[in-house]
Amino acid sequence: MLKRIMACLLIFALVAAVAPSFDQASASSKTYYVNIDSGSLNFRKAASTSSAIIGKFVKGDTVSVHSQSKGWSKITAKGKTGYVSSQYISIKKTSTSLNYKTKAISAAKSQLGVKYLWGGMSSKGFDCSGLVNYAFAKAGKSLPRTSAEMYKKGTKVSSLKPGDLMFYATGGGSKVTHVSIYIGNGEMIHSASNKGVSIASINNSYWKQRYIGAKRL
Repeated sequence: MLKRIMACLLIFALVAAVAPSFDQASASSKTYYVNIDSGSLNFRKAASTSSAIIGKFVKGDTVSVHSQSKGWSKITAKGKTGYVSSQYISIKKTSTSLNYKTKAISAAKSQLGVKYLWGGMSSKGFDCSGLVNYAFAKAGKSLPRTSAEMYKKGTKVSSLKPGDLMFYATGGGSKVTHVSIYIGNGEMIHSASNKGVSIASINNSYWKQRYIGAKRL
């Protein structure tokens, strides 16, 4: 009996020595996706909220996770190795972000040709923010009413993806007065005062000169 017990203990010890921990086994060198509702996820030098921030991620960004321990994930991304909070990453790609933006673009396109109407938020007529508000509402996302208020939301981006909001100062200066939805391939959809709901090139000289920046929700 003693020999059997000793043999079992030896096997258990060998398994424990070679088998990775649950966290390590579930994370080692796998691609994870950033899963946050809004804003950005801090990428830190060490596994602590007081550690220096060496980068930021937005929803849908990918990271390579090496290990997880005590609520932190050791990752490699953007050519750096550091840590992020494990609760804000997922091994499965969150389709919600992509789906609602795709739905919003489709909703906006369904209104092509509708006239421009100051204060309009329906198929009877749209102003710029009215169209964006309508499109995202159809996709289940609530946004502020005006373009200036929308500009306060989301994360600033320089590399555009479909569904990003683009902001303009049509009156000059830096005051946001116009918003559109980037739809890919260098194009945006918006409600313009002279054309109503229409698609335009983001490289159009008029809009390019008045461009302020883009936000990703």
